[in-house]
Amino acid sequence: MPQLATQSEWKRELRAMTALALPVVLSELGWMLQGIVDTIMVGHLGPEAIGAVAIGNAVYYVPSLFGIGLLLGLDTLVAQAYGRDDHDACHHWLAQGVYLAFIVSPPLMILLAVASLFFGHVGIHAEVALPAGIYLRVIIWGTLPLLLYGAARRYLQGVGQVRVVTVTLVLANLLNWLGNWVLIYGKLGAPAMGVPGSALSTVFARIGMAAALLGFAWRYEHSRGHPLFARWAKPSLLKIKQLARLGAPAAGQIVAEVGAWNLVTFAAGFLTPVELATHTIALSYASLTYMVPLGVGAAAAVGVGHAIGAEDRPRARRAGWLALALGISFMFLAGIVLFLAPRPLIAVYTTDARVMETGPTLLLIAAAFQIFDGVQTVATGALRGLGETRVPMIANLIGYWLIGLPLGFVLCFWFKRGVFGLWIGLTLALIIIAAILLHRWNKDSSAQRSTIQGQHSLQ
Repeated sequence: MPQLATQSEWKRELRAMTALALPVVLSELGWMLQGIVDTIMVGHLGPEAIGAVAIGNAVYYVPSLFGIGLLLGLDTLVAQAYGRDDHDACHHWLAQGVYLAFIVSPPLMILLAVASLFFGHVGIHAEVALPAGIYLRVIIWGTLPLLLYGAARRYLQGVGQVRVVTVTLVLANLLNWLGNWVLIYGKLGAPAMGVPGSALSTVFARIGMAAALLGFAWRYEHSRGHPLFARWAKPSLLKIKQLARLGAPAAGQIVAEVGAWNLVTFAAGFLTPVELATHTIALSYASLTYMVPLGVGAAAAVGVGHAIGAEDRPRARRAGWLALALGISFMFLAGIVLFLAPRPLIAVYTTDARVMETGPTLLLIAAAFQIFDGVQTVATGALRGLGETRVPMIANLIGYWLIGLPLGFVLCFWFKRGVFGLWIGLTLALIIIAAILLHRWNKDSSAQRSTIQGQHSLQ
């Protein structure tokens, strides 16, 4: 009954992938909410406070994501080690991730602190620039806890413990909301700190996130008879380099992608306020739907990594293709919603007649690229499970920076297509990236060569 067995394997893999992906998706949504909580909580202070938090977070976002990206190699190394039942290697890679977080955090903090000094010299109004600079100089103290959280999260996802990450982010958002209320407005005897209080609350929340995940990792491994700190690995320059070498392209891919969208937002600022508002609303929905394939992609990295570590390449292919099917299915549905109900979606933000006139067209463009965005995001995760992180970076550089952005800028400013031209360029970029990564996944997952990472360097 080979066909029945094959169907059974697919069903079993689908259940495993769904169980892994759902908590990770919720975790990505929880991560997205952190910045939103800060923005909402300072809203009563006025538009200057909202602008200060928005600018501070925008500047903080890219360098911090680069640091987190350097740790994405743990997805591959821990998952593959766990797949071959090498618990010592899992522990060792977590230790090297912690050391890398300590190495990377100081230069990132210095870079951001210097950047905060220039807010008043780049055309930002003084009433926004001053609190934005203070906000950034406070929130940078959460950089090390954020990277420690990132290392612990990748470790726990690699060993299949994903629900605790979701719970931690929910609690962190609640803590951040409470901290914002206390520190911004001076409740419970605390001084009213305004915008800096919001940043300080986020720092406390991130310290709690790091402590919670590292504490859970210790307790989980102790209960399984593999004490985490009993054989805590010393720093190894060779292993840290290997982790950074695997994570650097992933970090580059993140910066290339996020940087492209940030540049488009910056370009939209030179257009009319209506076009900027339309872009902002459409981007908020595109970012929201993106969180689902991002979580599925992280689950794919773990599922594929487990199978590769166990030297079960057919299972790795099943895990990757099922993750792609899940991501495509969701983004297809998301595209239908954006296509059928653009006006009600825009009305959630504003009923301004000018935005209501131009907004639906932009959401239709967003609907058109949903599937391609899902494919490229999930394929990036599946390839990371194989240990391939360079191709996604190269694909993003080609798709966005060599083709999509230049085309978008030409359409926007030369042919006077405005924000629609920018988004057409982004759509073409996503199509190109999706095609490259889907082809690479199909090729690499079919290859017979070994893609096990980090095995020999730990022996």
